[in-house]
Amino acid sequence: MGRALLADEIVGVNAGENWISVDPGADYDKTVDAIHAVIDRYPGIVHDVETYLHERVDEVLTGSTHPILVKIFGPDLWVLRAKAEEVREALSGIPGLVDLNKEFQIDVPVVQVKEDLRTGQRYGLKPGDVRRIAATFVAGFETSDIHRDNKVYDVWTWSIPEARRSPQNVREIPIDTPRGGKVPLAQVADVSIQPMPSSINRENRSRRITVEADVHGRDLGAVARDVERALQRIQFPLEYHAELAGEYAERQAAQQSLLLLSGVAVIVIFSLLLTSFGHWRLAMLTFWTLPSALVGGILAAFATGRILSLGSLVGFLTVLGIVARNGIMLMSHYHHLEQYEGETFGPGLVMRGARERLRPILMTMAATALALVPLVVAGNIPGHEIEYPMAIVILGGLVTSTLMNLFVVPAMYLRLGRDRNLSSGPAAGAVH
Repeated sequence: MGRALLADEIVGVNAGENWISVDPGADYDKTVDAIHAVIDRYPGIVHDVETYLHERVDEVLTGSTHPILVKIFGPDLWVLRAKAEEVREALSGIPGLVDLNKEFQIDVPVVQVKEDLRTGQRYGLKPGDVRRIAATFVAGFETSDIHRDNKVYDVWTWSIPEARRSPQNVREIPIDTPRGGKVPLAQVADVSIQPMPSSINRENRSRRITVEADVHGRDLGAVARDVERALQRIQFPLEYHAELAGEYAERQAAQQSLLLLSGVAVIVIFSLLLTSFGHWRLAMLTFWTLPSALVGGILAAFATGRILSLGSLVGFLTVLGIVARNGIMLMSHYHHLEQYEGETFGPGLVMRGARERLRPILMTMAATALALVPLVVAGNIPGHEIEYPMAIVILGGLVTSTLMNLFVVPAMYLRLGRDRNLSSGPAAGAVH
């Protein structure tokens, strides 16, 4: 089973984290299911089970560990809480949304000291004197530092515990007056217990509250579109609005950037291929084999039940590089055999080139596959959230790309190469 390690973040007493180290010999999936079973027995708590790496990545990208995050902005906290509950109810009927909850904010009792300016003036106290003295007694105040052995220690001024144990003790705090006497805090200020929010979050100079949810059993994009339609049906007062954030929003933003960069990359790749081969038909042949070789990676990703993720995208880029390298090497070898070794264009040329390039292509595939097999065998374990889907995609892409380079590319070269040869005129005849 696992060894539990208690940890915590700087949050209120209503939140906490338990980090669990799983024994390498334990069944990881069964252990996670057992953890869920234990947590689900506690009603009234909002929980989430994640690996350390996944949580760090999510919090850095979106500020939350939930894929669906609705941020509600506005100036008044009570209106925000009411609209957050309205949003939660509107989203509760969307299929695929699980663990739907609004940000856990509660009112906590706080000692409030409200200075009576007129009474304080009679005792010679200036505005703010009472507040500063009360804050020093109740919360403490850093007055100096001690430097010792290359270390700095803070020196705080604070009252004894009995002076702040109850509201009545706070009311009896003696306040020094400029005239040399003392006056109880209750005579120059109103001391009371008031409810205050446990936390106040701000973003873009505005207060905000969030409604969070996880997605299970349905595509994230489809769920997010339903959430957007539900938000459009909710009326928000002036100065209030809601935004859909989380993993889906970040993915959409990344997709737009990726499309722009992909367009630039396509132009650059085709230009390099055209420069390398000197003929647009051969450049087009190599260019169109690149996306076709990714079919194996896509099939492998969906066959293992994995959605496309950051690791999968890295895997696709790796497969593209391998396919481009093998394709360019194969066609360049065909050109070398024809131009410099006097090989006659035809099936013999294609067969010889494929046979001589078979070993380098298979060695590239085998070396890459052997390096990735341990990741696939280990499975989707903590620490492999990026490497595991990447390895799955690369292995699947290697299979289809190798088959394409050995069978499809030679056949296509035989067709397009003949056209190139015939269009070359006397130069081609001189080679023969």
